[in-house]
Amino acid sequence: MAIAENQDKNTRDTNSKHFNVEDIKLMDFLFSEEQQMFRDAVCGFAERHLAAGALDRAYGDRFPLDVAKLMADQGLLGITVSEKAGGLGGTLIDAVIAIETIAAICPRSADVIQTGNFGAIRVLGEYASEDQRERYLRPLLNGEKLISVAMSEPEAGSAVTDLVTHATGDGLGFRVNGTKVFGSHSSEADFFLVYLRFGPGVDGIGSVIIERGEEGFTQGSPVTYLGGEHWVQLYFDNVYVGSKDVIFGRGGFKSQMAGFNVERVGNATRSLALGQLAFDIAKKHALDRKQFGRPLCEFQGLQWKFAELKVQLDAARLLLYRAAVNAESGFPSAEETTIAKYACNTVGFAAANEAMQVLGAAGYSQDNLVEYCFRRTRGWQIAGGSLEMMKNRLAEIIFERRFSQRV
Repeated sequence: MAIAENQDKNTRDTNSKHFNVEDIKLMDFLFSEEQQMFRDAVCGFAERHLAAGALDRAYGDRFPLDVAKLMADQGLLGITVSEKAGGLGGTLIDAVIAIETIAAICPRSADVIQTGNFGAIRVLGEYASEDQRERYLRPLLNGEKLISVAMSEPEAGSAVTDLVTHATGDGLGFRVNGTKVFGSHSSEADFFLVYLRFGPGVDGIGSVIIERGEEGFTQGSPVTYLGGEHWVQLYFDNVYVGSKDVIFGRGGFKSQMAGFNVERVGNATRSLALGQLAFDIAKKHALDRKQFGRPLCEFQGLQWKFAELKVQLDAARLLLYRAAVNAESGFPSAEETTIAKYACNTVGFAAANEAMQVLGAAGYSQDNLVEYCFRRTRGWQIAGGSLEMMKNRLAEIIFERRFSQRV
């Protein structure tokens, strides 16, 4: 999608309240020909390989690694990772297009695009050493391994700077001690990107890679969450980590959180995509289903639901695309990402919720993907920064000052 660059302030007529018309560049809200071809190719792939098992996949117990391998072969993993790091060197909007297109056909498989392009993958692509990329990033991009981000702790969720998991120097490496919770794919991941402390304060926070099976690294019993995932608590008891597995040492927290904005774009995209899918399913139901001798779509009460959701879905999509397109030269801005996540999280769940109401009992069952969309979109309002934290962050941006939440 081509978005015109911001007009240079020097082109404004300083003696007028209006822009110089000749200098205003029109904005194109359409995908480029190349992006349209990419979307068509992704759609064709999804229809051939993913459509038939979409419902079963949505309610499966494990991460679909078989899909990850298929996607790796199609070049759908590492879209946003530089060619030098082993990826395709594409843009964030390319990955957004892939998620939206895949989710429309197989929503569970959109998680594979997310895992293979956002979060830990992008951090490794940007900041890992050549050795780390070879040992960790390459098998992830090949769809052979799975990684989990270990950030939240029993007493440090939204207040991530309160984390207490720490690394203590031991020879050429470190000993890690602490506990982590609520990590996606934590019950089956091969690698864990662990956020921890090398010292006090924000500047003491960094991260390391720890592999499953390391001595002193154990897990609790799996707990099933509303979205259908099985997460486990992680325990690090004097786990040794060599210096070669340190991603960020002291002072790396800001860089890590800049990378986390990319994760939020993926979260927002899936929220929007699943909300759109639920909307489309409900629309078809409203056209086909008859009550009192006429289709549901002829009842004004339902017409208004769809009209309101259409506006909200379109608005959220534009905010999401803005965040993604403006990040083509690097990581997305905190402001644009926060706005996009809040908008997409809100309308994604609203659309799934209203779709369930439109379908009635049919939408409430696991014979229909609307129920799946409802559960997943609800979780994304918490994950990656809750709606409340997004509003707090926006208030700080608006007023250009910090509002501490601490006592």
